[in-house]
Amino acid sequence: MSYLNHQIGYRQDLLTTRSVIRKGQFALLDPDGLVRNTIPGFSQCDVTILASPLLGASFVDYLVTAAPGGSCREFGAAGEELFLYVLQGSLRAWNQEQSGMLEAGGYLFCPAGTTLSFENAGTEAARCFLYKRRYAPLPGHTAHTVLGNVEHLPWTAFEEMEDVGMKDLLPSAADLGFDMNFHILSFRPGASHGYIETHIQEHGAYVLSGQGMYCLDDRWLPVQQGDYLFMGAYCPQAAYAVGREAPFAYLYSKDCNRDVAL
Repeated sequence: MSYLNHQIGYRQDLLTTRSVIRKGQFALLDPDGLVRNTIPGFSQCDVTILASPLLGASFVDYLVTAAPGGSCREFGAAGEELFLYVLQGSLRAWNQEQSGMLEAGGYLFCPAGTTLSFENAGTEAARCFLYKRRYAPLPGHTAHTVLGNVEHLPWTAFEEMEDVGMKDLLPSAADLGFDMNFHILSFRPGASHGYIETHIQEHGAYVLSGQGMYCLDDRWLPVQQGDYLFMGAYCPQAAYAVGREAPFAYLYSKDCNRDVAL
């Protein structure tokens, strides 16, 4: 059974999957194989745990579908920072500092010391991407709540390549209080990274549109809208956009602004 595509019962073909798991290195999760998890605090919500420490990540990513009337109350434990991004539909979301209506592309970052709540007061289901990570404090600096929508953010050329656009969702580039950021990368068909990256930062990425070929460690894998990717520290990584019309775009997290503890 795959609840995301409403496929129940036997298939008419052999059982196959595009998912590839290399714990601690990388993962590609085909949405056809995702299952629901019961998480305390969520009501009338289908929740899938995507990445977690069991996969090798230092964070947890979730895919959440909130039915009309669905809600979450005071999600997050002491010392955890949280990020909510609405993929479709709308949610009212809040923490102890701010609240607002989030339409598709809307997001709320909750710093450590606050909790996240949301509710779907509409008549259609809402789908969102949810992230949590233990915050790494830095003396003299703190993070703050950020409420926004990607539609209000400008595109910038990624590494001076005009056919690859980037949006920064959080102000970590100018504020050391933030130890992570969320970005959107969008490749026009035929565009790619300028080189295969190898770095200490981890990524969790949700494909928003289009199709691409992604280099993960020593493999090139086809990926498309709805897929989820985990990239561990030092995993070689790069992408080509393929397809004919839609850009290949994905939302992803990246840890930053901290030295390595010994």
